[in-house]
Amino acid sequence: MNPLLAQIKHHFLTREFLLFLLIGCINTFNGSFLAWIFSHGMNSNLAFNIGYILSNFIAYWMNSRIIFHDTLSLQRYIKFAISYLPNYLIQNIIVVIFYNLLHFPDIVSYIIAAILGIPVTFLMVKIFAFGRK
Repeated sequence: MNPLLAQIKHHFLTREFLLFLLIGCINTFNGSFLAWIFSHGMNSNLAFNIGYILSNFIAYWMNSRIIFHDTLSLQRYIKFAISYLPNYLIQNIIVVIFYNLLHFPDIVSYIIAAILGIPVTFLMVKIFAFGRK
């Protein structure tokens, strides 16, 4: 088998990735819903950022308990938060493009951003935050 295909299979055709997708759906809802709530009283870009940060606390708990079966720790949370930085940047750029430049509705922009950041985020969380190869 092609080494690249073997790596893709190793990382993405797993129970961990399927659970990550499920938790990602829950987290996408949490972040998008929180951003939508906050957008009624503030700028939509700021609302997105606040919703994103708050939903990541919930995501850390779910990833620790459900996917990787690890105890919660401040050190692991910091690594988890750092592993979300590429996703955070990707999602912010997507929100700027779809909401600010293309004038999509804010909730649609938030959901598109969440979906497009999934593969990078999974690898960062799995390898960096939880130390799985």
